[in-house]
Amino acid sequence: MIADDEPNIREGIRDSINWNEVGMEVVAEAEDGEEALELALKHEIDILLVDLNMPIMNGLTMVKHLRQDLPGCRVLVISGYDQFSYAQEALRLQVEDYLLKPVKPEKLLEVLHNIRDKINQQAEKTNYMKMATSHITQHQLVIQERFCRDWVEGHLSETKTLEQLRFLEMPTTAPTHIIVIRSQEFQFDQPLIRGNDREIFIFAVKNILLEIVNEKKSLIFTDSKGLFFIILWGQVQEDLFSKIENAIQEYLKAAATVYAEPITGDLMDVPTFYKNCKSKVYGESIVSPIVKRARNYIREHYTSTDLTLDSLAQSLQVSPVYLSRTIKQELGLSFVSLITQMRMKKAISLLNSTDLQIHEIAEQVGYDSQHYFSTAFKKAVGVSPNKYRKGIYNEDKPVMD
Repeated sequence: MIADDEPNIREGIRDSINWNEVGMEVVAEAEDGEEALELALKHEIDILLVDLNMPIMNGLTMVKHLRQDLPGCRVLVISGYDQFSYAQEALRLQVEDYLLKPVKPEKLLEVLHNIRDKINQQAEKTNYMKMATSHITQHQLVIQERFCRDWVEGHLSETKTLEQLRFLEMPTTAPTHIIVIRSQEFQFDQPLIRGNDREIFIFAVKNILLEIVNEKKSLIFTDSKGLFFIILWGQVQEDLFSKIENAIQEYLKAAATVYAEPITGDLMDVPTFYKNCKSKVYGESIVSPIVKRARNYIREHYTSTDLTLDSLAQSLQVSPVYLSRTIKQELGLSFVSLITQMRMKKAISLLNSTDLQIHEIAEQVGYDSQHYFSTAFKKAVGVSPNKYRKGIYNEDKPVMD
């Protein structure tokens, strides 16, 4: 809809754009703010092109009412006012853009294309989240959610925990990991997150997590603040975390932080690791985007012998010196220590679960020399790979999970 008190302006805007080509239709025009609000609600418009200086009700007042009654409508201001106060108020009302008259058709077309793309992305996101709800059985989710919360908060006896695990067809041994996922954009204590949006988002995230860990025994649940948790049985690959973060970003357009805690005790020790994991994810959230990207890149490429600080810096388009310093400051580990840690975890997993030769394991975790791998392994674990496989450990050095 086009709202402007000058007929020649409305006509100029209407005739300057090939609306069919841009995938839009002008369903109404208005010459004052009161008429504009009435027509906007009547037609449930998607986009409003509005002037600020209109009789009866000015453009800013009209947009304020529109935000309450039709919050999904996108607003584009086209005004003759170039004062900062007007632009500031318009931005506070979350308008898409603020164009000054006379507006060039090319610029208007560019902005309309951007708005159309945003609407299409939002529609895809909504459709995906609605579709995700059909893949999860509501009844089982309620039982699983209640059990998981009671378990991790220490409200269940060991007998009751075993009973519930059997009911859910989960292993009765202690899980190997607890993983927490935090998305600040969808914290449930935010007043702008409505009930329906919250439920749809929960289903969508759980569906994503189920797809990623589908071959492993796992329980997925949320807490009252909007943190997502996975209780997992089985080995965890380093790229699992980046897969989760990337999938949530791709499908839901939301940034996520993932942190995992290995569980080394029995079933009744899970609450302790839950509390630790929950507290540490908030620390992970202050890690800068460049370090998160670097860590995810390392998780996905640490098995490559070609991975170096220079190649990582080049892929992220930053200087190696800056990247090395930032990783050390934020993670408390050097680049070499970070990549070695991931490689050793993978090596230990392969030593425990396969009969591969040592040189084959070295190749699979990113070393082109068995000697170099064995030296790095002994330095990190305290014994050689062969001795580790035979069950000979250095008690002075903790073995990585």
